[in-house]
Amino acid sequence: MQELYRDRTAVIGVIGLGYVGLPLALAAVDAGFSVVGFDVDRQKAEILNAGDSYIRHIGSERVAAAVGAGRLRATTDFARLRSVDAIVICVPTPLTAYREPDLSYVIATAEAIRQHLRAGHLVVLESTTWPGTTEEIVKPILEQSGLRSGIDFHLAFSPEREDPGNPLSSARTVPKVIGGDGETALRLAGEFYGAIVDETVPVTSTRAAEAVKLTENIFRAVNIALVNELKVVYGAMGIDIWEVIEAAKTKPFGFMPFYPGPGLGGHCIPIDPFYLTWKAREHGISTRFIELAGEINTAMPSHVVERIARAFDERTGRGLRGSRILLIGIAYKKNVADVRESPAFRLIELLEQRGATVAFFDPQVDLIPATREHAALAGRAGIAWDLEVIAGFDVVVIVTDHDEVDYRALCESAKLVVDTRNACHRHGIVSDKVVKA
Repeated sequence: MQELYRDRTAVIGVIGLGYVGLPLALAAVDAGFSVVGFDVDRQKAEILNAGDSYIRHIGSERVAAAVGAGRLRATTDFARLRSVDAIVICVPTPLTAYREPDLSYVIATAEAIRQHLRAGHLVVLESTTWPGTTEEIVKPILEQSGLRSGIDFHLAFSPEREDPGNPLSSARTVPKVIGGDGETALRLAGEFYGAIVDETVPVTSTRAAEAVKLTENIFRAVNIALVNELKVVYGAMGIDIWEVIEAAKTKPFGFMPFYPGPGLGGHCIPIDPFYLTWKAREHGISTRFIELAGEINTAMPSHVVERIARAFDERTGRGLRGSRILLIGIAYKKNVADVRESPAFRLIELLEQRGATVAFFDPQVDLIPATREHAALAGRAGIAWDLEVIAGFDVVVIVTDHDEVDYRALCESAKLVVDTRNACHRHGIVSDKVVKA
């Protein structure tokens, strides 16, 4: 079976063609494999098969080349899983309203695979989850087919490591961690990913691989919480946290810079720590440090709103009721169109609770999509970039520091700018209109 991956004759199936699955499918095509993409969304399959892309930072020309070469085909027909050699699961793993893991997408996908599982299949879970999911959830479902992991089919976990919007990051250059349910699974997964990336990092089990992903994102969440708390503390002392970080990072050892913001966004960092917190309770362990970090990060939108209210009051003597506020950026991260878990949504809700009228401009996002936690905001359209219109707002809040925004023109036109990303300073703008938050 290893030869299938070495000579690129294996057909790769990727389930879930979103921000993780589509880049992986294209990376496999680039490596010389033929790929069948699976998704329950018929519209996605139709768009891809027409040679177009629905993810802004993935160009349609790249999709068109893969489809035109006969290397990529998308489908909603899961019966075609029997025709592939490797199946990679890239489906969402959100949290419930009670901040508990929602594995419904993983379970549904495993059940769909079970119906078409055959001897020789390599199945890899990439969706971020708690340690033990591959062995305790996915494996038993697949084995209901009558086939046995490690004997008839092979099961592995390899966490996704996408960095959307970073032009210096690519699927090939980011090392791939791999854990297998047995030595054969580890070896086959290593052959597959070794054909796609420059470096693979094998670990002893699927649990260890699952823990690697959580550790990476918990590390970021905790350190962002630290600088968010320092931002509040230093701000009360009249000290600029961004100036402190820039000076501190000149130390060549013992310090790694993290930056504050209006709150955490994206599918990973705001969610993944709670997967470990939930699983730790099963072992009678309290993850106090992780939970405290979550509380600090979750409180950041409220802190920003208080800063907006104070700055507006200092300049006008008015409260926020009746004010007109423009958010610059609602994507969770600069230079991407991904709004999952974006703190901008909470900012809109909090500001409107204060009686403000809120609009947004985002060069990457024209329309707020449907989300589970902020359903009332779905369908709202952003405004066009018009400096005269921007001048009519009482406050402009920089939430996402997209590179496409002309910050100098923005600051010249706006009455008051509340900057949560230090974007104005980075662009050399010094103005009494700008307040950091």
